[in-house]
Amino acid sequence: MCCRFLFFFQSSYKAVLNYLYCHRIKPIGVTNYTNSVELNHITHSFGDHRVLSDVSVSFKKNKITSILGKSGSGKSTLLQIINGMIQPNEGHVILEGKPLDYKNIYSLRLQIGYVVQSVGLFPHMTIGGNISLLGKISKKPKKEIELRVEELMKMVRLPLSYLDKYPHQLSGGEQQRAGLCRAMLLRPSLLLMDEPFASLDHETKQGIYHHLLDIQNKESRTIVIVTHDWEESIKLADHFIWIADGKIKASGDKSDLVSLKGTYLSAL
Repeated sequence: MCCRFLFFFQSSYKAVLNYLYCHRIKPIGVTNYTNSVELNHITHSFGDHRVLSDVSVSFKKNKITSILGKSGSGKSTLLQIINGMIQPNEGHVILEGKPLDYKNIYSLRLQIGYVVQSVGLFPHMTIGGNISLLGKISKKPKKEIELRVEELMKMVRLPLSYLDKYPHQLSGGEQQRAGLCRAMLLRPSLLLMDEPFASLDHETKQGIYHHLLDIQNKESRTIVIVTHDWEESIKLADHFIWIADGKIKASGDKSDLVSLKGTYLSAL
């Protein structure tokens, strides 16, 4: 009897696994997905103005994707929808294989790095205080925070003595690097960047690009960068999407973007 039951159980188990494979249904606990973020049929309006119209796109895990487009095209709105700052009128957001949980959005945001053009460092706090803030909010051990802050400062090549300085005592490029440290303190698997380097001069940008790519090589994560800068996208991104009038006009990898240079620049 026991042998028959065991044979029946093994046969049934294999049949179930085969069914799941054939129908591409993942058993509970399987996290072997290739996309970190998926947006399905996203539509959103502000009043009577439709900003995004039926946008469906995925962002590959541990890759850098740029969202290109001119001002007002819907780029930043898309980023805010990924972060849960805006709940779309229609459509669904999938993060790390799960639907975005708006009821638990604040704790979720602690797991997502966010960098904006204005950097957003608190002027009354030291650089060390700014970078370590999320660690303290998350109640991480003090020693763990200190070691992580030092590690990040070395990655972006800022002297540890800067931890005692205030934001106004740093250059624009140095402030942006400190902002990167703060965004990555908790080792987020997803980093969102909204025109982060737009206010920097060309030479400073090149240095920041180098630091960002160096960090990505050392600890890979999914990075989504909103930008209008074609050159910035070419230097940083593995993939791109081009948004125009709230819709995806084009998407692809770096080689596709190279071929679209003239078309994109003439549309700005």
